[in-house]
Amino acid sequence: MDYRLDEIDRLILHALMSDARGTSAPMIADEVSVSPGTIRNRIHQLEDHGIITGYHANVDFEQTGHRFTNLFICTAPVPERERLSKLVREIPGVVNVRELLSGRGNLHVLTVGEDMNDVTRIGRELSNLGLDIEDENLVRRESFEPYSPFNPNDRPGFGALADAVSLASGSEMVELVVSTDTPIVGKTLGEIGDDDLLDDDVLVVSIERDDDIHTPRGETTIEPDDVVTLLSRGGVSEETIRLFASPETDDADVTVASDENDEE
Repeated sequence: MDYRLDEIDRLILHALMSDARGTSAPMIADEVSVSPGTIRNRIHQLEDHGIITGYHANVDFEQTGHRFTNLFICTAPVPERERLSKLVREIPGVVNVRELLSGRGNLHVLTVGEDMNDVTRIGRELSNLGLDIEDENLVRRESFEPYSPFNPNDRPGFGALADAVSLASGSEMVELVVSTDTPIVGKTLGEIGDDDLLDDDVLVVSIERDDDIHTPRGETTIEPDDVVTLLSRGGVSEETIRLFASPETDDADVTVASDENDEE
């Protein structure tokens, strides 16, 4: 995986898992304090990297007149598991196939039938493919929940700080969201340097704005909702983070432990 999730990505994923249809880019943007364009671009990146693989409706088939939702626990020969899984998905009535790494019961097949004869027909087709049906049962109810570690309500808000990576030799790279009411808004990077607002060892690496990644130059202006990446040889100080945050930001929102997968 060559895409690193930050707090913005995790919040996007949680929101889409909660309600993909009822959640819009502007709604997510309000929570993250970035622009809707940035959210839409992040969603495209998550799709392009295969992290978001699709959007699916949760259907109560009983309400459609197709009353029998059945789960078949099947065993496929391990070398044939992937090939058989593709064939199973072509059977009319199959709505979900899950491959497991176990030897027995390594293929879970969720099906929907109009009646028990339809369920029997699906079971017969599974057997004809060479699958051993270990068990089957009618599904009473199925529910889905978003992944709780991505829920911003289950941990302190990230404020200005969206990501932090510890690098070799004590260097640190951080990703910051620019608040609308911070004093650096409207200033160019040259002006910020002239005013000595950033430590000497802090380098502005990139600025993400809507669907563009801007290469920082002296005349580049900091705008509200920008996502700014900084690199510092000695670590980024809380004072630097506060420069990008709202004056009302709590101390907890400018401090975050670096990812456990960061470089040593």
